[in-house]
Amino acid sequence: MTEPLTRPSADAAATVRAERPARPGRARAALRRVRARTRTLPRWSALAAGALAGGLLGAGYGLVVTPQYTATGYVVAVPTDKSDPASALGFAQAYGRVATQLAVLGDAQMWAGVPVATLKESVRTATSPDAPMVSVTATSSRPDRAADMANAVSRALTRHAADSVDDTHVELRTFARATEPTEASSASPAVTGLVGASAGGLLGGLALLVRPRRAAREAERTAAAVPGPAPASDVRGQL
Repeated sequence: MTEPLTRPSADAAATVRAERPARPGRARAALRRVRARTRTLPRWSALAAGALAGGLLGAGYGLVVTPQYTATGYVVAVPTDKSDPASALGFAQAYGRVATQLAVLGDAQMWAGVPVATLKESVRTATSPDAPMVSVTATSSRPDRAADMANAVSRALTRHAADSVDDTHVELRTFARATEPTEASSASPAVTGLVGASAGGLLGGLALLVRPRRAAREAERTAAAVPGPAPASDVRGQL
């Protein structure tokens, strides 16, 4: 009763063992076929494939990433009757460096409505060596928030300057408020797609440079297969 039941299981195990070594052989055969088809493609196909893949990846990145908006406000240092323009220029450089410090950002967070860490990460200042002016630039995923952060830091900076005007004899005044941007400052999907296509085309060109030339190899093989002419002395010896 048990013999008919054990034979099918033994046959199935033998079949599985016979099929196991055949699978790696099939994979190697499929890989050889893919390589053979790849070799038949023209040389410029690597360049086109790289540009296409890079363009698709770049455009996809531009669509996925969140657009960023940038708003910039300006404050100007004005000397009082007891100072001169040179002092105003020097204090403008100093105020530009302290604008992103905790003392200023701590007051700005109340008007911006965001934490100090967000202001410290999103706000940048710049000064000019020729004009006593400080630019305050804020970046955010929301255009209204970018303008609010830039104006809040500018307001807090002017208040700190006003507290020490008796000692510095220089005051800060708002020169231009930050306005809500209408366009994103980050790259659009079209731009990121072009950048990706350029990078992919460059990689494809490098692949062409390092790719071995089949024609050169075939010429070498043909030259090695055809025997060279025998010297005249050997021919005379045979005669």
